[in-house]
Amino acid sequence: MKKMKLTTFEIMSVFSIFILGVLLHFTYDWSSKNSFVALFSAINESTWEHLKLIFFPTLLFTFIGCLLYQKEIPNFLCAKTKGILISLSFLVLFFYTFKGIMGFSLAFLNISSFFISVLVGEYFFFKEVYQISCCNKMCLFFLLFLMLLFFLFTFYPPHIPLFQDPITNTFGLDK
Repeated sequence: MKKMKLTTFEIMSVFSIFILGVLLHFTYDWSSKNSFVALFSAINESTWEHLKLIFFPTLLFTFIGCLLYQKEIPNFLCAKTKGILISLSFLVLFFYTFKGIMGFSLAFLNISSFFISVLVGEYFFFKEVYQISCCNKMCLFFLLFLMLLFFLFTFYPPHIPLFQDPITNTFGLDK
């Protein structure tokens, strides 16, 4: 079977990331607050926990894409890593900029920021997939390190606003 074109794969990935990200918003509660599920799901309404909704689905499709395209496109992992970082950064900047301007947040903008952030990351991936070159091992290490931070901060978050649930004013898992 001939390999799927990169554009088709990425379009399918984006829609899958949208669906998985939305589902991950609810899976912790659906699992009766299972600690293992908490590692990958949003456990509260903090900005940090919402970054998981982008990171883990995108990471999944990054590794699938690497299996399919790494030989043909040696910069695939580098470009995807950059796209993930841009998506995560854009979500944080978007949220805090609009909250800072308005003085409060709107659910519509918060939800929209997730979808826009995924699209912005994918745009930069496509823009640079054939242009940038870097060390794939370093990118893999960085993604694994970031995953470890998501896991660690689920249970032991720093007490700064990025990690604070704006509804309950708590940090991390319910105690």
